[in-house]
Amino acid sequence: MLVGARIEEVWGWITDVAGYGLWSPECVYGAWVDGADGPAVGAWFEARNEFADGFKTEVRCRVTLAEEPVRFGWDVFGGEDEPFAHWEYELAARADRTLIRQSFTHGPGDSGMRRGVLADPAGAEAAKQRRLDQLGRNMRLTIAAMVNARA
Repeated sequence: MLVGARIEEVWGWITDVAGYGLWSPECVYGAWVDGADGPAVGAWFEARNEFADGFKTEVRCRVTLAEEPVRFGWDVFGGEDEPFAHWEYELAARADRTLIRQSFTHGPGDSGMRRGVLADPAGAEAAKQRRLDQLGRNMRLTIAAMVNARA
């Protein structure tokens, strides 16, 4: 997604974990924890997510990438030793604009999505597609809300 802001400004948005609670359709709260106060590899933050179907989660996230101003990523933990998801942003400067690439990967740990697919193999493909569609839509909405909040 190409946005009308300089890369340094966008870096500030994507690393503002408290802001996700204001911008995201899923994440309703985020805060740095364990003494962390900003993006650094190994820093932790917590987040709460609420989904349209009423499902709620509380997670802890560990920063795995913090290459200012171009890459920010984190693993998501739900109480297990192994992360169940990874989120990542890649930024590329385009004059006074920024190209944002956001990605999400399930695994390697066990996620609610994985449990749902295993519980209903016949509906697995449809469930995966619904979640992919939801993730894509929510990523676009989150970025748009970031831009609008700073305009």
